[in-house]
Amino acid sequence: MNPRITSNPNICAGEPCIKGTRIPVHVVLSHLAANEDYDTILKNFPRLKHEDILACLEYAAYISTEKVAP
Repeated sequence: MNPRITSNPNICAGEPCIKGTRIPVHVVLSHLAANEDYDTILKNFPRLKHEDILACLEYAAYISTEKVAP
């Protein structure tokens, strides 16, 4: 997976986060779902980079391909 996304049981209870931050992927995705543009997200989260937002989208795309066993 993308090296910008990490999961550590000692950080945010193991939720996937942007590496080097405590910003969970779901928070970035929520802002995107609320129709916030990249510039606004980057302004509100100064530690993020454009590539971090793209990594969150890539992560979401990857997770959405998981299958549920019957």
